[in-house]
Amino acid sequence: MANVLPAEKRLAVLAALVDGNSERAAERMTGVERKTIRRFALRVGTAAQSLHNTMARDLALSLIESDEVWSFVKKKQSRVTPAEHAAGLGEAYAFTALAMPSRYVVTWHVGKRDETSAAAFVADLRARLVVMPSLTSDGFTAYPGAIGASFGPGVDYGQVIKNYTRGGQRDDDHRYEPPRSPFLTKRVVFGAPNIDAATTAHVERHNGTLRHHIGRMRRLVCAFSKAPEHHRAAVALGLTHYNLCHIVSTIRVTPAVAAGVTRHVWDLAELLDALLSVPETPAPSAKPLAPRKPEGTARELPGNRGFLRVVQGGAAPSPPVAPAPPPPAPEPVAPAPPPPAPEPVAALAHVEPSALAADQPRQLDLLSWRPKPRIPQQLTLFDIDPPRK
Repeated sequence: MANVLPAEKRLAVLAALVDGNSERAAERMTGVERKTIRRFALRVGTAAQSLHNTMARDLALSLIESDEVWSFVKKKQSRVTPAEHAAGLGEAYAFTALAMPSRYVVTWHVGKRDETSAAAFVADLRARLVVMPSLTSDGFTAYPGAIGASFGPGVDYGQVIKNYTRGGQRDDDHRYEPPRSPFLTKRVVFGAPNIDAATTAHVERHNGTLRHHIGRMRRLVCAFSKAPEHHRAAVALGLTHYNLCHIVSTIRVTPAVAAGVTRHVWDLAELLDALLSVPETPAPSAKPLAPRKPEGTARELPGNRGFLRVVQGGAAPSPPVAPAPPPPAPEPVAPAPPPPAPEPVAALAHVEPSALAADQPRQLDLLSWRPKPRIPQQLTLFDIDPPRK
């Protein structure tokens, strides 16, 4: 391949690929035939995995976030037959492990979103570390078993779970993430992680950068992968270029420099020379993990046996409080004298007004109603009945 394409053409094709362009767009930009670009992309992508295996080993990174990025190969999952599913077609999730605060991608794995891919991804992450990390992931159910099998129950691991529900109903529109509270719930799985600081926001932000630099991972475009090996090569090339050449604006260096993997920022020509000359290198094997130095109050135990930490949990018992004195009893209140009894009304109902004394007040009887006497004859001014003749 190197004998066919000039160095300037190879560099131009590599620049077009790592900037998120498709093979057809790279063909229009560089004038190189698309089939040649496809073979070149497969070669440098496979070499990128070997270059990463050479450099990403014996890492002392203590804070790692993991997530999965959806994509597909050749067909959507609903149209894939069982034989095509076994061949790697359909859904292709990219598992990524992002170290903080350096933003260095420790490892990745392209496969189905199942227990097999999660176990392979976590085992490769464990093989590249020499310090017991603090892990944070989303609520994928395959993570606890895989992390427990590779790191053991002594690892500090917490999950940040997203609740895609609104009013008790599932919200299937995931284009825009809802507000993070109370949309997110956190829980401790292993160890004693700082659950208040646990987050997956940085690796989720990195997913957007990953889709920007790898054109075949974007949604609703025609630049998707047609073969699984080409998709894995594209992911490896994009993430290797991100680690070595991409300057993160918040830290102003590349993630590899921030993580201590390299001492300088690589340019594209240096990356191309390394990809064309690196030998095939397998992934590293696991080594014993040293205890991680805690962020909070801790004391190191002798013999390199770890740290004695202060873990938030039960509060110290408060000193006993003396009971408050009882309130004073209220003073007795003398009962009020009863009101004078009213005179019976019925006794005055039949008393004639002349029988009362002149200086005695009269009392009206409102309850002693009697009908008026009927008048035997009533005078009228008009004759109601006309006189009879």
